Amino acid sequence: MKKIVLILIVIAAFTFEAKAQEIANNAIGLRLGGSDGFGPEVNYQRALSDNNRLEFGLGWRSKKDFDAFKLVGLYEWVWNIDGGFNWYAGPGAGIANVDYDDDFFPDNRFDDSETYVFLAGDIGIEYNFDIPLLLSLDFRPEIGFGDYNDDVDFDIALGVRYQF
Repeated sequence: MKKIVLILIVIAAFTFEAKAQEIANNAIGLRLGGSDGFGPEVNYQRALSDNNRLEFGLGWRSKKDFDAFKLVGLYEWVWNIDGGFNWYAGPGAGIANVDYDDDFFPDNRFDDSETYVFLAGDIGIEYNFDIPLLLSLDFRPEIGFGDYNDDVDFDIALGVRYQF
């Protein structure tokens, strides 16, 4: 009976052992990708606790018919997969402005530019190297609320950040 109790205590100790995650207090870098045209995003992450962080980004997109910029803020939860691998997810929101050519909408139902707001979600994986380098790949669906963008866009990007 003592062996069974001892085995259960050891199993419980290993089950409930929580390994502290190592996310950087600050990380800054670029997020490269996009849905409506390829473009970079200057990106900053700020840790709030061991497994929560804020992420802010200022990005721009360019395509044949339009130019746009986006400002986004996200709240993310981070979970450790193994070693330096983490996955993360969280909600967010942002504001964007798009400036398009006159011939983009031939029936002239829109002005040449529009500012709109959007809701976003973010899910991705990242690898935290032993050096101050963080690589990530994420998927960010966005729901726009404006005349130009009133649907769902899917933003996929690769992130490269310096941690400090």
